Amino acid sequence: MSDYTSLPADLPVPEDDGGAAHLPGTTLPSVELRGTGGGTVRLDALGAGRTVLYVYPLTSRPGTELPQGWDAFPGARGCTPEACGFRDHHGELLAAGAARVFGLSSQDTDYQREVVERLHLPFEMLSDPARSLAGAGDGDGNGGLALPTFDIGGMTLYRRLTLIVRNGAVEHVFYPVFPPDEHADEVLAWLRRNPV
Repeated sequence: MSDYTSLPADLPVPEDDGGAAHLPGTTLPSVELRGTGGGTVRLDALGAGRTVLYVYPLTSRPGTELPQGWDAFPGARGCTPEACGFRDHHGELLAAGAARVFGLSSQDTDYQREVVERLHLPFEMLSDPARSLAGAGDGDGNGGLALPTFDIGGMTLYRRLTLIVRNGAVEHVFYPVFPPDEHADEVLAWLRRNPV
């Protein structure tokens, strides 16, 4: 059984395939997603200030295997270390200007809740099992965001990326994200360089 809190040294590096090039400036859609806090979060009503919304493929539970070929697929491995990075830097992210942080995947809320509890995450995870954000939108809040996905083990999953949302629109996109265990540092550095 692998240790999912650390990363193998030989992970393949994802290349920028242009899958997120359309996102800067895009209005977030009127999509309501279940959160691990027990309620729902509407993406077009996140509130004032910046929101860090990091999108990840899936986290694995201890004792369960990841899909075959997971480590060989560029950008797949590293969801647990990424979540831990956002956990460890949560206070600094807020101090640097983020009003809130969310993780988002296509896993169901019960699955995500186990991760939040096991890793002691101080923020909510949002569940999009229908992958509504993978659908095309019109850029004005109608439809999805056309987030990039990949297929593995009979599943369609989101590719790893992070959105900085401000005033209801995407202000900045991190894509591709690598290495995932250092990504929270990258987001923190960007927030500090770009104060509101």
